Amino acid sequence: MRKSQLTRQTKETHIQMRLCVDGTGNRTIRTGIGFLDHMLDLFAFHGQFDLEVSCQGDLNVCPHHTIEDIAIVLGQAMDQALENRNSISRYACCYLPMDECLSRTVIDVSGRPFHVFDADFNTPMIGTFPTEMISHFFYSFTMNAKMTIHQEILYGNNDHHKAESLFKGLARALHDSIQLTQQCMPSTKGIIS
Repeated sequence: MRKSQLTRQTKETHIQMRLCVDGTGNRTIRTGIGFLDHMLDLFAFHGQFDLEVSCQGDLNVCPHHTIEDIAIVLGQAMDQALENRNSISRYACCYLPMDECLSRTVIDVSGRPFHVFDADFNTPMIGTFPTEMISHFFYSFTMNAKMTIHQEILYGNNDHHKAESLFKGLARALHDSIQLTQQCMPSTKGIIS
């Protein structure tokens, strides 16, 4: 079982997280931000990751620190759980429809962090979640998970649907890219770094 457990405490947030990438989608998520709880719930379910997240953040200031720090810790937990990334599929792509919306997520679990994001949102907030933080969440996750991730909204109107499509698409592409299917390192270099 590939899993990790992390704690991160700063003056802005205190986060405890457990992740098992070979799970069944069991999840307990308490971030203090309802929409983020919803997105992480979908992420864990559709990726079949067992995920426990608890965060006490300075939400009296704004949700930025909580959202960013959870993304950082989730990325670090994913990186730690995958260890040397030996014998994984490595690449995956997911087209994810959500009603009128369609997203595309393409992943290389390369050890080299790079994030490309192409999505526009019509409203400044979804619940208490600033839509500007959607791209920042995925960027922070990508840098700490040490992956190359391209995400795009191909079309759609509803911001909730767009965000949901992106989180579900990331989960499905991650699930497929980290499956243990090979008997060797999936790189001609002999190492993923």
